Amino acid sequence: MLKCTHLSLRRGTKLLFENASFTVHPGQKVGVTGANGTGKSSLFSLIQHELHADAGDLYLPQKWVVAHVAQETPAVDRHAIEYVMDGDVELRMVQTRLAAAEQSDDGHRVAELHAQLEVIGGYNVRARAARLMRGLGFRSDQEELPVQEFSGGWRMRLNLAQALICRSDLLLLDEPTNHLDLDAVIWLEEWLCRYPGTLLLISHDRDFLDAVVTQIAHVEQQSVQLYSGNYSDFEVIRAQRLANQQASYEKQQREVAHLHSYIDRFRAKATKARQAQSRIKALERMEQIAPAHLDSPFHFGFKPSDKIPNPLLRLEDADVGYGQSKILEGVNLGLRPGDRIGLLGPNGAGKSTLIKLLSGELSPLAGKCFPAAELKTGYFAQHQLEQLRLDDSPLDHLQRLAPKDSEQSLRSFIGGFGFVGDRALEPVAPLSGGEKARLVLALLVFQRPNLLLLDEPTNHLDLEMRHALSLALQGFEGAMVIVSHDRHLLRTTTDQLLLVSGGKVDEFSGALDDYPAWLMENRTAVEEKVEVGLGENSAIARRERKQQEAENRRLLQPLRKKLKVLEKELDRLNQQQQQLEQQLAEPGIYASEQKGRLKQMLTEKAEIDQQLMRVEEQWLEVGEAIDVAEQQLEPT
Repeated sequence: MLKCTHLSLRRGTKLLFENASFTVHPGQKVGVTGANGTGKSSLFSLIQHELHADAGDLYLPQKWVVAHVAQETPAVDRHAIEYVMDGDVELRMVQTRLAAAEQSDDGHRVAELHAQLEVIGGYNVRARAARLMRGLGFRSDQEELPVQEFSGGWRMRLNLAQALICRSDLLLLDEPTNHLDLDAVIWLEEWLCRYPGTLLLISHDRDFLDAVVTQIAHVEQQSVQLYSGNYSDFEVIRAQRLANQQASYEKQQREVAHLHSYIDRFRAKATKARQAQSRIKALERMEQIAPAHLDSPFHFGFKPSDKIPNPLLRLEDADVGYGQSKILEGVNLGLRPGDRIGLLGPNGAGKSTLIKLLSGELSPLAGKCFPAAELKTGYFAQHQLEQLRLDDSPLDHLQRLAPKDSEQSLRSFIGGFGFVGDRALEPVAPLSGGEKARLVLALLVFQRPNLLLLDEPTNHLDLEMRHALSLALQGFEGAMVIVSHDRHLLRTTTDQLLLVSGGKVDEFSGALDDYPAWLMENRTAVEEKVEVGLGENSAIARRERKQQEAENRRLLQPLRKKLKVLEKELDRLNQQQQQLEQQLAEPGIYASEQKGRLKQMLTEKAEIDQQLMRVEEQWLEVGEAIDVAEQQLEPT
């Protein structure tokens, strides 16, 4: 078990937690939550012996193998699949020892190490690595690409795959969904539910936490409190406790009352009925969890845009792509005030491409795009974080947008996004990814858009900021289109789902909870469509490779069975040889009265030596045949 007793930890002068005591038993899956900066990642560093406690004890069984996701990925030319396989440290250790034994012609040691490889699944590790990469969104043709050719986000996926392939007793995952799309999040969720070891998971995705964890370790006010149940259970328990703070609770309820007023005003209007219904569904959830976030430092809303034309934008038979390569074709889409659209679809199908078309970053290759004259677009994408001026403060960014506004009004506004006091005046450069994302959102909200385009807006945002964003989007009166792996955000802010798949954009017939089943049913077809036109990596070539690989596996099976038989025979003969050598080393065997027995033993040893030589030759031949077959199994 993992046990913390009266644990205290400081980083510099800041006390993260004090006198914390909790126990995590083998096989438990624990979500670690708390505001940014409370010490969640430091707790992981403590477990990995990168930090030392200031007081108290942390006990971890010495034999436990701990896996975690590396935060840095070297720009090496190592093949991606080999880089993933490096995560199985024991495998690489056995392979290194095996190479040394082969180099020194130590047949007995070679046999032992091959047996160890079989025990740890070393013969199917490449297939395991390929499955992990496929689940995390890599195509089969990317397995042999050098790591240095991947972008930062995709390298983080490689690091995640490297952690998952390790046969660990304890798995530490710190925000594993930040660089994933919804498809990969769903796959990872299923994988973690099957994971047999102990899991500590830092995440700000409530649906992900609800599906995976059975306990919550919440870090706040310099303490770590363990709660039973998933995140939703935790919210209810914490809400009941915090609801006693009546004054703060009433402040939170005023935000919920704002939604009630919208529903009451527009429930009967046909043009607003759908938006009212979506707010009713979201309100049912919000009224339940609102008290759990009453102490949130984030409070903001969208002020109405000066003008909201109808329609805001219209696409007619639009094709979109890059250069001469079409990603989507024949797109027909109209955006009107109140539209709240979530985009679903497999990785690489074109969701972000469609967002770029709507934002004006891309022009249609064919067809027409008709934006309204008064269209004012607020576009959030991860690359916009890079466009912040690093030497300027959050307040400087706002003052450029509104040079005539008073500093006090601007500071009041930016304070709703957590930039209070001196934080509003500090340079952007040292801000965390979450803080930069908050600043970009603040700038977007401040400009009062009538069309919101949000491409993964919750990356790096903590649960409190996600909750504040969800509330603010409920009050937005324009149209919005969202791509997000955060299903809670999609569920509480959208009322229409579009499916981007196979080059088309169509309405998704089911609910959000039906999407994983659709993905499972269509995964093979989707992969083949993505890979069509990739030459040797096309769907046809891929099927042919699979047939060849199946034939190779069929040939490998009897060879491996024969190898096991030969290894057992080698073990038996080696044991007999060692016993005879020990007996022959005894001085008494050379007495005259033992002459007959000595002669018999020498004859037996000569026969065993001959048998060992023949079996070792057969073992080497079978091993070479397996190597040849395995090389044919490797992707080319």
